[in-house]
Amino acid sequence: MSNNNRENQTNIRLQELREEIDDIDSTLLTLINQRAAIAQKVGHVKLAQSTTALFYRPEREAKILRSIMARNTGPLANAEIGRLFREIISSCLALEKNLEIAFLGPTGTFTEQAALKHFGQSAHCVAMPTIADVFREVEGGLVDYGVVPVENSSEGVVSHTLDLFRNCSVHICGEAVLPIHHHLLCHTQADTTKITRICAHQQALGQCSRWLDSHWPNVERMTVSSNAEAARMAAQSMDCAAIAGATAADLYGLKKLACRIEDTCDNATRFLVIGRQQVAASGEDKTSVMVSMPNKPGSLHQLLTPFSCHNIDLSRVESRPARDQAWRYVFFIDFIGHRDEPQIQSVLAEIEQFAVQLKVLGSYPQGPL
Repeated sequence: MSNNNRENQTNIRLQELREEIDDIDSTLLTLINQRAAIAQKVGHVKLAQSTTALFYRPEREAKILRSIMARNTGPLANAEIGRLFREIISSCLALEKNLEIAFLGPTGTFTEQAALKHFGQSAHCVAMPTIADVFREVEGGLVDYGVVPVENSSEGVVSHTLDLFRNCSVHICGEAVLPIHHHLLCHTQADTTKITRICAHQQALGQCSRWLDSHWPNVERMTVSSNAEAARMAAQSMDCAAIAGATAADLYGLKKLACRIEDTCDNATRFLVIGRQQVAASGEDKTSVMVSMPNKPGSLHQLLTPFSCHNIDLSRVESRPARDQAWRYVFFIDFIGHRDEPQIQSVLAEIEQFAVQLKVLGSYPQGPL
């Protein structure tokens, strides 16, 4: 067979495959719009039923995403399928109600990325200057939900987030885990020999401390409110470099002096979604509680014993100093299960008998993506 004949047959086959793709795209378009139309009807039914209807149902979305990924046969990976359906769900939900999501700003932070990962691109994200402002906006009903960082895999807990739960009435409605990659950024025209300070959030400075010790040991490290704020500062100064992510680099037009400078390759941060609703069980849930114990020997053992006796899997135990008495501590505990499950109710009832205070911060789906 001549080369021309082979080329012609290849072109014919490619055209046939492209026509198949076009037909599938047409079917997908029809089905997606059918789904969207039903979502609109759901919104109308909810509004007719109640003026305080819940449009975002974390447990429902988690079930949908898990079911879709469980039925996925490839060749697309589960993570890719999950992200595709996240955006379809997000777009359909926006037809029912435009969600406003507060996050720790400014624009370009990892918290904003976590908010978009959890709610999808159709959510309206609103930057807040501090974590406290996120809590305040959610508690006051000025936004629908908030997203705040709570712990990093290498640097540990974000203590300010935990402390704000003490006197705030919000509930944890969900979680998102985001891989964190830090880059060293500067102004496109900066002379690197004249950089006198490296700015970043204190967590980012900690996550990159060994790399900084090795490569920039004599340059001042300045703590700022967020990595995005550090990027904004670097964009306005020739002697300032910033530690931030790729989104901030693009947003502020910075050049990368070094990429992925975090000390651990599997660096990740967990974020919490906070709202004013209690979330029903999804089948794969986590519960977070805050417990204040009497200041006496064996208090921590007494607190953890009910979990062990009922075979409850603890995923995190964190202590914070109590503010009303020196050397007394408040414990923040995450464990697997939902507050409505009988054995979880038994554990909480036992703890309530001897704790000074027990506050359930929320039961919520374990992050499906």
